[in-house]
Amino acid sequence: MSSSRVVASRLKAWFAQRGWQPFKFQREVWRAVADGRSGLLHATTGAGKTYAVWLATLQAMMKPQPVRKLTSAAAKARAPVAEPLTLLWITPMRALAADTERALRQPLEALLADGDLRPWTLGARTGDTSSSERQAQSRRLPTALVTTPESLSLLLARADAQEALCKVRMVVVDEWHELMGNKRGVQVQLALARLRGWSPGLCVWGMSATLGNLDEAMHTLLGAEPGLLVQGQQPKQLTIDTLLPAQAERFPWAGHLGLRMLPQVVAELEGSASSLVFTNTRSQAEVWYQALLEARPDWAGLIALHHGSLDHGVRDWVEQGLKAGQLKAVVCTASLDLGVDFLPVEQVLQIGSAKGVARLMQRAGRSG
Repeated sequence: MSSSRVVASRLKAWFAQRGWQPFKFQREVWRAVADGRSGLLHATTGAGKTYAVWLATLQAMMKPQPVRKLTSAAAKARAPVAEPLTLLWITPMRALAADTERALRQPLEALLADGDLRPWTLGARTGDTSSSERQAQSRRLPTALVTTPESLSLLLARADAQEALCKVRMVVVDEWHELMGNKRGVQVQLALARLRGWSPGLCVWGMSATLGNLDEAMHTLLGAEPGLLVQGQQPKQLTIDTLLPAQAERFPWAGHLGLRMLPQVVAELEGSASSLVFTNTRSQAEVWYQALLEARPDWAGLIALHHGSLDHGVRDWVEQGLKAGQLKAVVCTASLDLGVDFLPVEQVLQIGSAKGVARLMQRAGRSG
């Protein structure tokens, strides 16, 4: 049996163990990557975009372990060497890298359990990566690397960049709507141009849940290269309401940060088992978190704060608490409207106006 069929069979069993069935759009991406095609995947938040592209990569690119006749002593001395850097997974924010790495690791470990496939290693390289891990990556990069546009640019500036990156066969750009149209998106485009020069036939896939002009988005990512547009599940019905003060009054021109609406927000959180409270800046998130704790001290340990300036361990604790359903509310910034996977919360509150309708819909999609 070919390695692709072995991988496909094991992934099917892995899905079945969790009571899952692959969606039509996931199977479409798996076929496209197997044929070496690039493209853009547009599907709703939580629909399974990550597994669509990641499992497609594993099926298409994992190789069988070569059979060697070795003595027992030689076999122990010669451990299998992992594949070189094959996949680059670009996330727009370093806060998402750890969660993405966890999501990718689960099916990878299941595939490698029998030891008959060439081993793949998995790692992340962002601003959160420790110095010891960076030194290890300087000696040998993992087979699949989760990174950000800035960290990838630094990798490309290394003296041995071509030698280290010339075997990359797949690049995934997660949350493409967050990068397209700004300087970080240009960083990605320049990096792709360099990688294509070193790796002809490079497969590139973008993923997003909130893109408007899909054809333009795909052309911006792929350039002149033809691509396949894959549409996922249809968006769910969203209900948007507006909290208003009990009586009309004149607000200060600046500096109030909406805190006069604190009683209404507390009332909304009381009536819901789980909520996300989005703010537009980190300082605003800090202010609202403290205000909620002062208003309800009994919520200590049940509400949390999440933004990109917090320690990686703190962010990880909050994300795990959301996944386990242990938190009543999390005050957050854009660090939780992208990429981090958890079950939908009951409601989402947006303090002030979001920076665009697409971002508001992205955040609203976190609710059930």
